[in-house]
Amino acid sequence: MFSLEGTLDLPLIWFGLLVTALFLYVLLDGFDLGVGILFPFAPSDECRDRMMNSIAPFWDGNETWLVLSGGGLFAAFPLAYAILMPALYMPVILMLLGLIFRGVAFEFRFKAAKSRFVWDYAFHFGSIVAAFMQGMILGAFVRGVQVEGRSFAGHPFDWLNAYSFMTGVALLFGYALLGASWLVMKTDGITHDWARKCASYVLGYVGVFMGIVSVSMPIMNAGVRDLWFTLPNFYYLLPVPLVTLALFIFIWRDLRRGVENRPFFLSIGVFLMGYLGLGISLWPWLVPFAVTFRQAAAAPSSQSFLLVGTIVILPVILVYTAFCYYVFRGKASHEGYY
Repeated sequence: MFSLEGTLDLPLIWFGLLVTALFLYVLLDGFDLGVGILFPFAPSDECRDRMMNSIAPFWDGNETWLVLSGGGLFAAFPLAYAILMPALYMPVILMLLGLIFRGVAFEFRFKAAKSRFVWDYAFHFGSIVAAFMQGMILGAFVRGVQVEGRSFAGHPFDWLNAYSFMTGVALLFGYALLGASWLVMKTDGITHDWARKCASYVLGYVGVFMGIVSVSMPIMNAGVRDLWFTLPNFYYLLPVPLVTLALFIFIWRDLRRGVENRPFFLSIGVFLMGYLGLGISLWPWLVPFAVTFRQAAAAPSSQSFLLVGTIVILPVILVYTAFCYYVFRGKASHEGYY
């Protein structure tokens, strides 16, 4: 019987698949959550129609990566799933409720007349709750959870602290930057001009919060501090903050010069560098700072079996996603077609 055991580093492959799927979710669902965060501040109902139409073909497909991330964690790293979920049950449930509210708003807003304002706010607050809870989950994850043996040993409300609140607010601004730069690329006229101003406004806040997170992690953990600030690691890792700074400068310059497409892709670069910095700081922990991805890995036979299915399904998802973005390229109109 064909088996991948012994021929491939299955835990490392699955760890790579998991972090890639999570990044794709943050990136792809991030810009439509950002649109929802900015939604009620748009200049007119026609602008809000354009905003909704710009993400309508993509939003549900973007959430595929969240399902893949959660399913991959459960199947490939069951120990990490068993520890993290009890620690994060409440913010995860609140996040899912926010996503449900947002999804319902999509379905009803296009058909509503007198009650459209209700679904506008459902879309807005659903996006805020989902994004804020994702940020709080990130903060709780970065701080680490209390583990004894192979179980979560902390309090159900350990995730609710000032640091997690800060990362929740930070992610709101980060998603708002993605959403605004997406609208700069996908809209024109009044909506385009307003989105450009929004992107310029939130860019500074994103920079401030990224700086706070970058400084706070070495302060909270001596291992992270030693990793980044001992020689020669300091010189090897110096390009990460320098490239991030350069991306902020280029985004600010492009927004001032009226460049349409590049600010969105540069914003993706900012998220990528932040994600890379977190990955370097937390390597090789899957439950910081208690369980590594190798310690949490499922049996090789299980990971081998799952990988065969993933090799078949993942290219299909990627091709479908790319085709969808290709078909709905160009500027969005205000006419309803959902």
